[in-house]
Amino acid sequence: MISTNDFKTGQTIIYDGNIYSVIEFLHVKPGKGGAFVRTKLRNLRSGSVTDVTFNAGIKLERAQIDKIMMQYLYADGTNHVFMNGETYEQIDIPKNQIERELNFIYEGMSVEVMFFNNSEVLGVSLPDKMALQVVETVPGVKGDTKTNAMKDAILQTGLMVKVPMFIEEGEKIIINTNDSSYVSRDK
Repeated sequence: MISTNDFKTGQTIIYDGNIYSVIEFLHVKPGKGGAFVRTKLRNLRSGSVTDVTFNAGIKLERAQIDKIMMQYLYADGTNHVFMNGETYEQIDIPKNQIERELNFIYEGMSVEVMFFNNSEVLGVSLPDKMALQVVETVPGVKGDTKTNAMKDAILQTGLMVKVPMFIEEGEKIIINTNDSSYVSRDK
């Protein structure tokens, strides 16, 4: 059991029969009344995000989530196949369960797959930032650099992002996986 006073970002809890990950939390102590904790939770089964307010000190069950490194192999219709590199066991994850994450993963890439109670597959865990290669973009135009001009670029995963004018095809760039934004060039 975990108290709402001990919440941390990324922590997993069981609430109303679902498994949630804490995205944000804020402890509030108003002048009148009892303290409470305002949270933003991501449902790990459906991917939806909800706002929930808990009274301070409420105990919730901690969800035991195991993360296993697996290699993304290929798409098979509406499923995506991942393989454990140690046991060579393969699992299928439905596209609707990892739709957002598919913008950042490519064949042969190793990612962490999340399991609940060592049996239920919850999805794929991505790092906050990833390096991906630019496969298509228009050439940069010399000149106006004061305005922070941006252009479209298509990455190796098919994701389109806005990048600065100096980025060219073939370069690797760092992308923020939370909001799909350009961070910097990869060194």
